Amino acid sequence: MEFLIKSCVRYPHTGKLYNLSLPANFSGMEASFLRIRSAKFWLGGVNFSSVYIPPLVVPMPYVKRIAIVYENLGNWSSVYYQVSNYRLVAPVIGFLAYDSSSSAVGTQKINFLTQGDSIVIQFPHIDVQEGEIPKCVEFGPDGSFWIKNMTGANECHTHGEGHFSLVVPSPITPTPTPTPTPRATRKNSEKWRKGLIAGIFGLILLGLVMIGMYKLVRRRQLRAMEKQSEKGVGFDTFWVGSSKMPSAAMTRTQPYLEQAEYAP
Repeated sequence: MEFLIKSCVRYPHTGKLYNLSLPANFSGMEASFLRIRSAKFWLGGVNFSSVYIPPLVVPMPYVKRIAIVYENLGNWSSVYYQVSNYRLVAPVIGFLAYDSSSSAVGTQKINFLTQGDSIVIQFPHIDVQEGEIPKCVEFGPDGSFWIKNMTGANECHTHGEGHFSLVVPSPITPTPTPTPTPRATRKNSEKWRKGLIAGIFGLILLGLVMIGMYKLVRRRQLRAMEKQSEKGVGFDTFWVGSSKMPSAAMTRTQPYLEQAEYAP
């Protein structure tokens, strides 16, 4: 927009519409400029390019002259403006107003206050398919946007300056699931085989650990029993193989003859 404002300095005449010359790298974009007295603007409004501003529109703040800069972004529209989940079907058209009291275009921005009919933006060329119903979109200066239904054929109504276009919902294409290639299938088979071998090895290792723990617990139990037995009656011990067994001293009962009290 800055280079458009600088281009307006060469056209100081009031009440005349000028088509601005743009650099070659902006081919496909159109811009124009109009300088008008505020009193005439309020009484008769303006109708230029694709914008119609009706009478009784008050510039805020009030100035003696205003400059209206119009632009049609053409094939540059989607570069500067995008709408999530929507597709632009018309070029972005914008118009902004500036204080023009002391120069062709000043630095103070002017807002519009409508008191009667709304401002109309027309879109002569739109790109829609059968069954698509366009909607109006208004872009804010900070990247925000507002979508509303159209109130006329290929036109949008507004109550202030800005940038506008037409959009239709953009279908969301689901992401296709990739078909596994033979190489990918082979890799999956190798991964499955390696996982199976690792699982079997893990089970064997777990079994060995459990057997070792069982033997260790059993050995501790035997030692506890031996200690407990040693606290009771003292027994000698002897080894049978690798096991330590208790033994008692064998005492043979001495035989004796019973004597009867009465002899025969």
